[in-house]
Amino acid sequence: MRLFNSKTNQLEEFIPIEKGKVRMYVCGPTVYDEIHIGNARPMIVFDTLRRIFEAQGYQVDMVSNYTDVDDKIINKALLEKVDERVITDRYITAYNQIRTKLNTRTLAASPRVTDTMGDIIAFIKQLVDQGFAYNVNGNVYFRVLKSENYGEISKQRIDDLMVGARIEEDPEKESPVDFSLWKKTEQGIQWDSPWGKGRPGWHTECVVMIDHHFHGMIDIHGGGMDLKFPHHENELAQAKACLHHNLANIWMHNGMLNIDGEKMSKSIGNVLKAKDVIEKIGANTVRWMMLSVHYRSPLNISDEVIEQAKAELTKASSILRQVEIRYELTEKAIVPMKDETFLAQFLDAVSDDFNTPNGMKIIFDVIKALNQDQRQKDLNEETLFRHYGALRMMLETYGIDIEPIKLTTDQKALFAQWNAAKAEKDFEKADLARKALIEQQLL
Repeated sequence: MRLFNSKTNQLEEFIPIEKGKVRMYVCGPTVYDEIHIGNARPMIVFDTLRRIFEAQGYQVDMVSNYTDVDDKIINKALLEKVDERVITDRYITAYNQIRTKLNTRTLAASPRVTDTMGDIIAFIKQLVDQGFAYNVNGNVYFRVLKSENYGEISKQRIDDLMVGARIEEDPEKESPVDFSLWKKTEQGIQWDSPWGKGRPGWHTECVVMIDHHFHGMIDIHGGGMDLKFPHHENELAQAKACLHHNLANIWMHNGMLNIDGEKMSKSIGNVLKAKDVIEKIGANTVRWMMLSVHYRSPLNISDEVIEQAKAELTKASSILRQVEIRYELTEKAIVPMKDETFLAQFLDAVSDDFNTPNGMKIIFDVIKALNQDQRQKDLNEETLFRHYGALRMMLETYGIDIEPIKLTTDQKALFAQWNAAKAEKDFEKADLARKALIEQQLL
């Protein structure tokens, strides 16, 4: 497996920290509202990366968090006159429903910030004690200028950041580029700390949750391109200062998502909720569409892109349906087998910078081979089973869930009527049976 490392800006051979295992952390949602379709992209991208590793025989320990402490959560709770937990529980439930609909695999852990507060406060105290952070009137800030190689993930220069930060300079900070670790709060959820009542800053939370679960460095840290700066940059700075390591060997970032060529924005009213898109076009289409473009590239959702995804998926589902119906009608069982050649080609394609579009090319090759198998007069059953098994395995690796067909007694009888009518050249009866089969999506 070769992966693009945002930190080094180059493709690197994946070498796990522990042989045969992958430790992966993906930044999760801030749970103050239902997620939009752009939030579903990292969910699908990193679930698929996990599946590829597992197809190669790795054991994957994958974690993604919930940020359940945030000003937006506090404001919503105040507006609704409820406890913050009511808000966060609501949207965590909604988020998990989306994960289930999108056929993502179960995570090893889904930590909440609020359940990790003791560790977060202890972590910030270590930074203060070591001189990497300072307290001003109950607000704690990280000394960015003391951080080694700050900006190496986002490729931001300190001098440039200093110029931009001075526009909104905070008089409490020693430097305008310093960022918040602990915020003094007077309303909403808060905790006691050595610096007074308050809550943590966003950038500290993930570092602590990673260390809490993995107790050391991880192989892969993932998230959207928008998290490179400041979130991931600030995570790395804190890990170096307090934990004395680089937090992750490989930093991965998926590209952003546009709607009809425009960035999603509430101001122009083109924000699409994930649940609405899934309901409208189906989870399989959403996953296929997301994976049809290289994960680091922008993805533009349009009617044309959706229709293309549907058409390509139909090619896969149609040939699977044909094979399954053939064996259902003969009362024989399909025995899926491994096709080492096609599977090797597929894994080679997706293991080169996680190139899912190239993997789709191999999927189409298998579909073509299955169509040829079906047309052969002298069917080579073993070859058919190998191609069928390969297609099923590839689709499963992409998280595409196409339920195998099981014909009912009535459906089998309808096929028998159709075939008998054709044999007897009773075209009217054959057409009626064929129409009924088409209506049931069996032809």
